[in-house]
Amino acid sequence: MIPRGARVAVSFFFALLGIVSGVWAARIPTVKQSLHLSDGQLSLGLLAVAVGLVIGMQFAGRITDRLGSARVVVPAGVTCALAMIPPGFAPNLAVLIVTLFLWGLLNASLDVAMNTHAVEVERAYGRPLMSSFHGMFSAGGLLGAGAGALFAWLGVSPGLTFAAVTVPLAVLAVLARRALLPSAPSHHEDGPRRRVRWHGKVLFMGAMAFAGLVGEGAAGDWSAVYLHEDLGTGTGLAAIGFAVFSTTMTVGRFAGDRLAMRFGPVRLVRWSGLLAAIGLGGALLAAHPVAAMAGFGLFGFGLSTLVPQVFSAAGNHDPARAGEAIAQVATLGYAGLMLGPVIIGGAAEVVGLPLALGIPVLLCLFMSLSAVSLRPTAFTK
Repeated sequence: MIPRGARVAVSFFFALLGIVSGVWAARIPTVKQSLHLSDGQLSLGLLAVAVGLVIGMQFAGRITDRLGSARVVVPAGVTCALAMIPPGFAPNLAVLIVTLFLWGLLNASLDVAMNTHAVEVERAYGRPLMSSFHGMFSAGGLLGAGAGALFAWLGVSPGLTFAAVTVPLAVLAVLARRALLPSAPSHHEDGPRRRVRWHGKVLFMGAMAFAGLVGEGAAGDWSAVYLHEDLGTGTGLAAIGFAVFSTTMTVGRFAGDRLAMRFGPVRLVRWSGLLAAIGLGGALLAAHPVAAMAGFGLFGFGLSTLVPQVFSAAGNHDPARAGEAIAQVATLGYAGLMLGPVIIGGAAEVVGLPLALGIPVLLCLFMSLSAVSLRPTAFTK
């Protein structure tokens, strides 16, 4: 029997994390203004999220494997949602940093547990599903950002905004428990459990995730700057560039499972990486606003399937230790998301932004050439 309820439940947890992340992103300016923070002080709060993510990843994988993903994903989802409320009521920078660090820890737990359970649902279906799960995260991010913008327009405080959005999500997370697969804790027949070590295939998949998420971070932080400062567009038109990228990435993720089923992960990643490189490279070479937006659209569509395929391959590398493998790959991937924009910004100071944006182009080509490392799993070609 195909566990359709489990697929819906896992999709919900991906959407939950996207919604919470999106509503936070939309209310950052108000939090900054209400606490009278400088850009540097705000960056400390954002850094706290990143530190919490990285530290949380080191424990989330082992806990998920030890207890089973179904036993972790629900409490992680509930607490990750509710942990977004305290930052909205933080009275000063110190409290904001502590609460955002805690949210980062819980974010990591949910991320690992839901991706691990997603791999289990994929196996039960016998076909690729990971791309559409990540598509739900992208769609949730757009929904959360829209909700945050609406509450901001209505003049609702960040704390009440977060409570209004996350409390219902926490309730739904509890209700989703019944639909999850009855995943059991992992036990090994060949002696005591050992950690997945940082070498070989897991490390290489982490490098691929790093490469893919550098591209996502570059689009988020630098696409509008490139359109406005290098191509001379207005700020409103420049913002459309990232909207185009986000839209094609979301559409591509929902189409990704069928593409993976038809072509297999190796060919899909090979051609997707090439398409992403052509899209961003074309946007840089054309140096025209319309061509650049079209290029960002291709860039988003190409990137959309890359990271989900890597996460799926990591989870299937050693099913008994799927949580640890996903946690390690995610750690390197999110390092790319956080460090990529900084690296590009530093390079832009030396060679200019158009040439600096060539870095993600090269990394997309690296992913294309590395696609063979994803071959194959039980449901892939």
